Amino acid sequence: MVKKTDIPDKSGKMAVTAKGLRLMIAGLVVMAAGFLLLSGGGSSDPQVFNYAMFDFRRLVAAPIVIIAGIVLEVVAIMGKFKA
Repeated sequence: MVKKTDIPDKSGKMAVTAKGLRLMIAGLVVMAAGFLLLSGGGSSDPQVFNYAMFDFRRLVAAPIVIIAGIVLEVVAIMGKFKA
């Protein structure tokens, strides 16, 4: 016996709406910006310690921006938006 819920939806609607897709792209851009904030701080001489790798931008700001991008991705995927 086939239930009505077992039949795939052939209405032609996508699972991700245009607004959700825009939010997903925005989340990727925000995460990329976070990873760019995280980069750098190296030293050309391995014998010299560079304290720039422990500044506010790399320890606090970059992880917050990356987590904000992940939250945006979750909202874009799980949220219900009107078409």
